[in-house]
Amino acid sequence: MTGVKVRDDESFERALRRFNKFCEKAGILTDIKKHQHFEKPSEARKRKLAAARRKSRRNRYKDDRF
Repeated sequence: MTGVKVRDDESFERALRRFNKFCEKAGILTDIKKHQHFEKPSEARKRKLAAARRKSRRNRYKDDRF
């Protein structure tokens, strides 16, 4: 369970902002969105393969620039 302790003299908005950043860094929101709907194994493979293609294309572009 994630949580943030509110510090002395800290506003609620600031504590909420810290909590949101913590959740974002931990990848909680993306995990929740991923598990909202069932994804067929074939769709998961296609998604991972497309991500790998994008990553390799991006790396290839970086290598060509230098």
